[in-house]
Amino acid sequence: MHCSLPKLNSEIAACMECRLSRKRRNAVPGEGPADTKIMFVGEAPGESEDLQGRPFVGAAGKLLNGLLASINLRREDVFITNVVKCRPPGNRPPRADEIEACSKFLSRQMAVVNPKFVCTLGNFALRSLVGKELSITKVHGKKQSRHGRIFVPMYHPAAALYLFRLRETMMKDFRRLAELLRQQ
Repeated sequence: MHCSLPKLNSEIAACMECRLSRKRRNAVPGEGPADTKIMFVGEAPGESEDLQGRPFVGAAGKLLNGLLASINLRREDVFITNVVKCRPPGNRPPRADEIEACSKFLSRQMAVVNPKFVCTLGNFALRSLVGKELSITKVHGKKQSRHGRIFVPMYHPAAALYLFRLRETMMKDFRRLAELLRQQ
């Protein structure tokens, strides 16, 4: 069954399957072109994202935009989404049932976009999509092949806002991503 991103976004906006939907201002489906080579997947929307209904629009989003620009990409060139589509209260980590409620949406987004590379942002997205046994500190910037896809784990931009030393690491990881893109 073929699905378009606008139809999927409407389904996400109407979803009431978990407790997160009851407190949200806006669902945050994700955004970007359906024909991109790269998808970025974070954990969950924060307060700014909940207000605007768009992913990565707060301080972490500004850093992500800068990292993309450092490898000659714009946010309009990539698809950006999260594991869960509604903000958890107090920015707590999503719970198992909330992840389960959203998993079908992320799977369908990946099927529609069919990116060559899925960049997981942070430990949460890495463990949700690639493997629970993995740690971002050990595999960041190193491609992982799973489920017929190439995953490129990266630190979450929010981590670099709090730990300034991670910015250079993230810049190196983005340069590695640029090299992977050139090889395709």
